[in-house]
Amino acid sequence: MSTDKKCLVIALGGNAIIPVGQEGTYEQQMEITRETMDQVAQLAEAGHQVVMTHGNGPVVGNIVLRNDAGMAIHGIPPMPMYVCGADSQGGLGYMLQQALQNSLHARGMNVPVASVVTQVLVDQDDPAFANPTKPIGPFYDEQGAQRVRDENGWTLVMDAGRGFRRVVPSPQPIAVIEWEAIKTLVEAGVLTIATGGGGVPVTRDQDGLLAGCDAVIDKDRASDLLGQLIGADVLVIITEVEKVCARFGHPDQAELDVLPVSRAQSMLDAGEFPVGSMGPKIEAAISFLAAGGREVIITSPEHLLAAVQGQAGTRIIPD
Repeated sequence: MSTDKKCLVIALGGNAIIPVGQEGTYEQQMEITRETMDQVAQLAEAGHQVVMTHGNGPVVGNIVLRNDAGMAIHGIPPMPMYVCGADSQGGLGYMLQQALQNSLHARGMNVPVASVVTQVLVDQDDPAFANPTKPIGPFYDEQGAQRVRDENGWTLVMDAGRGFRRVVPSPQPIAVIEWEAIKTLVEAGVLTIATGGGGVPVTRDQDGLLAGCDAVIDKDRASDLLGQLIGADVLVIITEVEKVCARFGHPDQAELDVLPVSRAQSMLDAGEFPVGSMGPKIEAAISFLAAGGREVIITSPEHLLAAVQGQAGTRIIPD
């Protein structure tokens, strides 16, 4: 591995923890998490500073379903969605940190690991609150989608032809409340897990007091913002595909090894990257590089290590 030591923000997609087609049992999640964290341990062994963020799309949706079931069956008062988001940070953070701690132990490395329950500030007047777009939770067939619409008043849309999913508001992140604490941990050599699920969305009132709000912040945009705040060199976005593709889904689809940021912007403007999938990742990449980041890497979980070594994935670079 290169001796060029970097500060990496590695953004794990929720579907990288529960892939499409799996039930999402604890054992399945841990198996995938162990494989990914072993690669993170190797990055730490090479001297890189690492901050991990993660999505929570399937997970927080399941927590909301359990929330509703608990009310219906046992009369347990349901918690707001933002509390469900905090719950997902705790559960997924536990799995990530334990898997990473075990990988480090197996390598004889005594490196501290910590998860930070992170709040992310949004504007209470963000237009996203009137236009839900962020998919969360499980996939439904048409009959199941109609049932949960009727029962819960949810908004559901077809997601990439794979079925119907609930969509919720996805406001833009303005600030990471705990960013200074996170930066302090990273500079002290702590492998840190933060802004899980894009962070718990909060607003600030006229007195400066914080309060949660029901939304899900896109984890790639939140990861970009966190990377800027802590001065990260590289943003690594982990998703379901190894590489970004031009003309995705068409007969002449082409994988991209290197993507200059100006071409990424022109492809985004041309509508090549859908809002519900690759679009936010490319937007985050463009934003991160505009703020001074060195590069953005997009790849799949199993190619994380190889991608950081320059042997896999798509590298988005300044012109």
